[in-house]
Amino acid sequence: MSIEIEKILAASPATTRGQPTQLSVDAKGERIAYASGKSIFLRNIDNPALCKQYTGHTTTTTVAKFSPSGFWVASGDVSGQVRVWDAVEGVNTKGEYSIISGRINDIAWDGDSQRIIAVGDGRERYGHCITADSGNSVGEVSGHSKVVNAVAIRQQRPLRAATVSDDSTMCFLHGAPFKFARNATGLHKGFVMGAAFSPDGNTLVTVGADRRIQLYDGKTGEPTKQIGEGVHTGSIFAVSWAKDSKRFVTASADQTVRVWDVEADKCLHSWRVGEEGAVTVSDQQVGVVWPHGRTDGLIISLGLDGNLNYLQEGSSKPVKVVQGHNKSITALGASSDGNGKTIITGSFDGRVCSWDITSGLGSVVDGQAHSNQVKQFASVPGRTYSVAWDDTLRTVDESANTFAGSSVKLTAQPQGVAAADGLVIVALNNGLAVYSKDQLLSSLPTSYTPAAVAAYGSLVAVGGPDDNSAVIYKLDSAGKLSPSPVATLKNSMAKVVTFAFSPDGKLLAAGNSSGKIVVYSTSTWEVVTDRWSAHTARVLSIAWNAAGTHAASGALDTNVHVWSLTKPGSRVKAANAHKDGVYGVAWVDGKVVSTGGDAAIKVWTVKGLQ
Repeated sequence: MSIEIEKILAASPATTRGQPTQLSVDAKGERIAYASGKSIFLRNIDNPALCKQYTGHTTTTTVAKFSPSGFWVASGDVSGQVRVWDAVEGVNTKGEYSIISGRINDIAWDGDSQRIIAVGDGRERYGHCITADSGNSVGEVSGHSKVVNAVAIRQQRPLRAATVSDDSTMCFLHGAPFKFARNATGLHKGFVMGAAFSPDGNTLVTVGADRRIQLYDGKTGEPTKQIGEGVHTGSIFAVSWAKDSKRFVTASADQTVRVWDVEADKCLHSWRVGEEGAVTVSDQQVGVVWPHGRTDGLIISLGLDGNLNYLQEGSSKPVKVVQGHNKSITALGASSDGNGKTIITGSFDGRVCSWDITSGLGSVVDGQAHSNQVKQFASVPGRTYSVAWDDTLRTVDESANTFAGSSVKLTAQPQGVAAADGLVIVALNNGLAVYSKDQLLSSLPTSYTPAAVAAYGSLVAVGGPDDNSAVIYKLDSAGKLSPSPVATLKNSMAKVVTFAFSPDGKLLAAGNSSGKIVVYSTSTWEVVTDRWSAHTARVLSIAWNAAGTHAASGALDTNVHVWSLTKPGSRVKAANAHKDGVYGVAWVDGKVVSTGGDAAIKVWTVKGLQ
């Protein structure tokens, strides 16, 4: 057997309220780079399902920038590290440099793709200038008294750079080596968020929380004029130039993205993201980039909710919205339709998305969503049920991709959900509850906290007893559980935390908190195999293939394993599948799908099943 990655459905960019999020596009206008979690994602703009993931950082990443040549990417993280790596495969690291003692907020390349300036929130200094290949110092960032938010480098000689900061100033640097030349004070009245040199090098623009757009001479740093006064009604977070150097685009907390004409001093075009007339914090626009090298005039803006909006002049609404998760995906479910083309995912922040695996496109499920971590999904034909730590049970109508009906308020925190024969069984902190649609049919208190639940036909398996056993209850057609277990399985050496019935219901796989999986026959409750024991940490998810001959598992040790029932010792491993743990696995259309702490979804091709 072998397992290979087929595609990565990337996480959305990580955003923080009140802070700009940096986006970068390569010189051809084909790919966009951004930070999310501990990874950097390079995505194809036209086909977002084509993606590379760089996992070299060990802490939360903050920014990624393509070099002008398009061959390298420089990325930074919250520990002050900058890494330079190849943009083609996203694997080989050219250099790793410690710049400052805190978060890296922005990175800029010079026109030769040789020098980098990285800025952020340090203690001794707020940034530094280095060579990309060796990390040697080529100047210093000085003149600021607070955290530096953004940096821009003029792409022509003589080299110039500009840094902007929370201290309301813009510092102008001459290079190389870069050194402080002048600063512009008294113009911005608040945090300065963004800076950008025009492609021809003649103009510099800065934007800030005071809604001011200020222009400067690109060679001397002399302030020239202010434009667009009073047009934006919220902080301006980001700015990006068109290739012709005559126009630039700004993104603001007032939910608008605007294109400006430098010479005419006016707004040429604007888009408002979100519902008309409604003020929604999640639609604040915190990043924007105007890709060069394209002929369609596309602009990409980023909302606080992580949505990438594709904007084009002539269309008042986004022509495309790329959605996904930017928090850890904690739950994964396959759709109930049986043809296995769609999956549903839920994340740590309560967002629920459905995905078409073939096209790789995800869309947020409409309606009143969960407000806390999604714990598990269970599906019956046409519907998927979800439970989350906002203590609710919700129903997703799969065909309409929307939450149907009202949510069911649970009596305690849910630990899992299962569905069988149209009934829904929820494992709560204090026992089990059985629902039909949104009506409570029965409940069964337990002396322990159930850690997992699974159901098939009339059988309900529950994990969590203190003696590390798994208990089996009978469920009748009226939705009542047998008061005492019909079987108790005592083969586990640690607490049982996840289950999976095989598609025909003849087998039950039980995974425990130490990484071992035991498979039982549901007719006799004899052990079929106890040799699935390669995980080194808690098993978080198990899924059977359609034939019931192989199972995939994901665990906190970041690995995905595919197991064989006929040859228990034969297994394949996808090592380091997801940083911070694999929270969900499923079989879709003969392939293994996994999700995890990196908020990405990965599709794996498994060959040579034995």
